[in-house]
Amino acid sequence: MGLLPVTFSAAAAAYVPSQATPPKPLREYRAAWVATVANIDWPPTNAVGSAQQKAELVAIMDRAVQLKLNAIIFQVRPSCDALYASSLEPWSEYLTGIMGKAPEPFYDPLLLAVEEAHKRGLELHAWFNPYRAHHPGGKSPIAVTHISRTHPELVRHYGKSLWLDPGEKAVQDYSLSVVMDVVKRYDIDGVHFDDYFYPYKEQDRSGRELDFPDDSSWQRFGAGGTLNRDDWRRENVNQFIRRVYESIKAAKPWVKFGVSPFGIWRPHNPAQIQGFDAYAQLYADSRKWLTSGWVDYFAPQLYWGIEPPEQSFPVLLKWWTQQNSKDRLLLPGMDTTKTNRRWKTEEIINQIRLARKQPGASGHVHWDMHTLMRNTELDAALEREVYEQPALVPACPWLDPTVPAKPQVTLGEPKSSVQISWVCGGPEQVWAWLLQTRRGKEWSTAVLPGRKMSQMFESPLPEAISLTAVNRFGNASRPAVVERAKE
Repeated sequence: MGLLPVTFSAAAAAYVPSQATPPKPLREYRAAWVATVANIDWPPTNAVGSAQQKAELVAIMDRAVQLKLNAIIFQVRPSCDALYASSLEPWSEYLTGIMGKAPEPFYDPLLLAVEEAHKRGLELHAWFNPYRAHHPGGKSPIAVTHISRTHPELVRHYGKSLWLDPGEKAVQDYSLSVVMDVVKRYDIDGVHFDDYFYPYKEQDRSGRELDFPDDSSWQRFGAGGTLNRDDWRRENVNQFIRRVYESIKAAKPWVKFGVSPFGIWRPHNPAQIQGFDAYAQLYADSRKWLTSGWVDYFAPQLYWGIEPPEQSFPVLLKWWTQQNSKDRLLLPGMDTTKTNRRWKTEEIINQIRLARKQPGASGHVHWDMHTLMRNTELDAALEREVYEQPALVPACPWLDPTVPAKPQVTLGEPKSSVQISWVCGGPEQVWAWLLQTRRGKEWSTAVLPGRKMSQMFESPLPEAISLTAVNRFGNASRPAVVERAKE
């Protein structure tokens, strides 16, 4: 496909095509988690109606734009329930207070989230918990359509919770079908898992640690094989991660798959690191998923400070980048909530700066959105110190290296204002437009949603205007650049 020439209206003589080169835009994932489990982030309560819930979800999107974030990770399946219209699982009680009850008046939260995010140029990633079946904080009766009622043989009672058994082949098929139902029916930009695989260890009343009750699946599928029980558990998760990745790519190659595991793979990796062993306790060999290329982005939860040597944010970040042999997007998760109680604002600001300096890091994810909605001191510092200009999400060339065609632009007659309009230079879908303008020696940047096709500029008019098309894989076209003609 050849690049199409830039065209101008006859009235736009004051602007002429230019060979000027705008600065390269910042490429950085800036995301935040929006947790729905236990009404952590949204909705703040299940006791309000649809109108208020919708308004609060829109407010989250508006704040993300204000802060110049570019992605929202929205929890849609906390515990084998759904914050979207599903024929497979019941409506979540976090919406209405009753599992299985749809919002009244009816609306689809995921559909609304996708629409409002895309309207603002934000990516919307659907966040699933693949194995938790019921949260101990659940208060309403379990719906008759819940998997613990329809397929109790797949569900295990563990501590105060219900869990699907990852060792059951039917569980893998079932959770994969839930994920792919959303991938196929909704225009999401990503699928996301967090750190829950096999559950964190529970204790009995005497404080004795309980083992996960998977004797039946172990006897049927694992015992007698070549793997010991711990390795068998890890391999169950490995197979599921790989199946999810491959299934998403077969359906919609542009939909990214990301995982946010516990931030320490194993203690002493690297040598100074101490703490929880997710490899041994959660049976999560997250390093394998990264080195195998079964993810498009990887967001280890580095919820510790910069200074403590036994769990140092920069030390762990550097180690994870060294494991990233497939050059996937590496996005450290940051515990922004600690700025509400334990950390000064500068801790998160400095972590963002360290991530930018670390080769192989591609951005960051804030835990959680609630903090960004309430902590005005932090928000002001982010806008002032590290989010001065918007950023494009990094490209994923392993998914598709195709570069979109150069856009065609048309300018109205410049007077006290001027309007620039544009169309795609080719048939491919444009996800976003990178609009850069120069006044004096300073360039400013705006990232506009792909559905937007014009922009008005008021006096003082820019001396140069550059427009670049960006597709859903993050690949950018050559810029179409115009400058004010010298009189």
